Amino acid sequence: MSKPGTTLKALYERSAPLAENKKVSDLRIGLGYVGVRLEDHSMGLAALLFDAIPSGCTVLRDAGTHAGSPAASLLKYLVEGKNPLERAMGLATANALIDPPREAADDREATTYLDLRAGERVVMIGLFSPLLEKIRSTGATLTVIEKNPERMEVLNEKEKENALRRCDVAVITATTLLNNTFEEILQQLGKPRCTAVIGPSTPLLPEIFQETPVTHLGGAVVTDPDRVMRIISEAGGTPAMRTALRFVNLIIERNVPACHS
Repeated sequence: MSKPGTTLKALYERSAPLAENKKVSDLRIGLGYVGVRLEDHSMGLAALLFDAIPSGCTVLRDAGTHAGSPAASLLKYLVEGKNPLERAMGLATANALIDPPREAADDREATTYLDLRAGERVVMIGLFSPLLEKIRSTGATLTVIEKNPERMEVLNEKEKENALRRCDVAVITATTLLNNTFEEILQQLGKPRCTAVIGPSTPLLPEIFQETPVTHLGGAVVTDPDRVMRIISEAGGTPAMRTALRFVNLIIERNVPACHS
C-alpha cells in the first residue's frame, strides 16, 4: 500500500525543476481556494478545506513574506506541509508551474469522458455537487462518500468499503490529496473500469498517476488571473470563477483499460 502523501511527493519531484528561477508574485488564501500567481503571470489553484485550517490568531507565521519569494519555497509545502492549508499552498504552486499536455481536451464536462452507462455503479469520493444530477441522469447508480456530516449523511465504514470495492467508476475529488486520504482510497478500490480525479485542484500531470489506477484527470487552467485572485479574496468559489477558467479533461494513456469518449 502506498503511503499517504506518495502522490504529492511524486508531484513535487516532477515540479521542482520547473520552479527554478521562478518567483511568486501573489498568494491569496480565501474561504474556498488558495491561489498562487507567479511573476510570469501563470496561476494555480487548490481548494481550501476550511474545517482543517489551523486555529489561532496566526495561521501562517510567514504571512506577508511570500510575494517575491522563490516559487520553490512554496512548492516545498507539498512534502513538508503539516496541514491541508500548507499542502494547498504547495499544490496551487505546482498547478501554476504545470503546462497541461497539448492533447488535453477542453470545455467538456468530465462526465462525458466517463461514458457512464445505465446500471453501472458509480462512487463519488468527496461531494462534488455539480455532477450529481448529470451522473444520475445516465441511469447509473451513485453512492457519495463524504467526510463532512454537515454536507450530507456520512456512510459507515462497511458501506464505504462495499461502495469502493464494487464500483464500476470512481470519481475522486482532488481535495483527497490535501487531507492525505488519496492513497488509502485507491487501495480500497476493486477493479473499476475508470477512475477519475476531478476539480480545479487536480494536477494535470499524467506522469504522477502512471503507477495508480487513475485513468482520467479533470482540472482547470486559470485564464484571467486578476479576476480569479479577486474572487478568492472575496471568499468566492468555483461558480464565481467559472468564466475565468478553462476546464481541461485528460485521459491517461497506458496499457490498461481506460475511459473513452
